[in-house]
Amino acid sequence: MDARELFLEQHGVVHSAVVGGNPMSSAERILGGLSDEQMRVRPREDLNSLAWIVWHIARTEDVFVNLMLAGRPQVLDDAWGRRLRVGRRDIGTGMKSPEVTELARDVDLAALREYRDAVGRCTREIVGAFRPEDWGGHVSAEAVERAAAAGAFGPLRDTFLKLIPGRPRSMLLSGIALFHSSGHLGEAGAVRSVGGFGTGI
Repeated sequence: MDARELFLEQHGVVHSAVVGGNPMSSAERILGGLSDEQMRVRPREDLNSLAWIVWHIARTEDVFVNLMLAGRPQVLDDAWGRRLRVGRRDIGTGMKSPEVTELARDVDLAALREYRDAVGRCTREIVGAFRPEDWGGHVSAEAVERAAAAGAFGPLRDTFLKLIPGRPRSMLLSGIALFHSSGHLGEAGAVRSVGGFGTGI
């Protein structure tokens, strides 16, 4: 198994079966079988809603993989903002608690699931076409500035502009499309448990 096959296998674990072909993926188990109300609720003030978590991991993968690593338009550019009923273009890092609640209340959940699937398919298309040399190199300052200009980083714009340039492309790809999603799916499992929705496992 080469790096591309390993990435795609692990990517299938954090996405729906429609995207990765894995009916027992973490995403299927943790995010499946929930009502819209359960997706929107914040069981405690210090916890995010499941809807916000899905939106955040989808936005982050979209921005980092498409805009920064592949240098192509993000999926959100295809009128998804209107379908999602979310006016924001950032990834959500640094949002205040009332903003998290508002997004969870207003987002169209069917469109959100479709958007996350569309982002996942784009990532698989990009990585599926990788040549060995595409794993190498570093993230350029220009790529990060392109994402910042698109409004991706919200109130933490300056922090991202300092921290990301020069990082290895392969580290950023795996860190965002695999580990970041996996970590937030763990958070989603905790939200389910605290909310009394079962663990999803």
